[in-house]
Amino acid sequence: MELLFVVLIAFAIGLVIHYALPGRDTHGSMLVPSVAAVVSSVVWVALVWAGWKFDGGWIWVVSLVAGGLVALVLALIVPRTRRSGDALMLQKLSRA
Repeated sequence: MELLFVVLIAFAIGLVIHYALPGRDTHGSMLVPSVAAVVSSVVWVALVWAGWKFDGGWIWVVSLVAGGLVALVLALIVPRTRRSGDALMLQKLSRA
């Protein structure tokens, strides 16, 4: 049951990150929240397998911060790479 809460909270964190940062027009609306949810759930399960208690506070902090950080990095990197890739493709197609 706690894993469901982790996924939902991480998805909400990803939504906040998606709408708080500029460049959200370069990728889909569910990319950043979905990545946050997946990373947080994988970290959660890995920590449970490592012996951390699911009712402890640190497992929540570590898994949600990990998902949020990966989502933040993704939300910062994707717009830059997408814009440069689009400019390169436009230049390549304009020559033809």
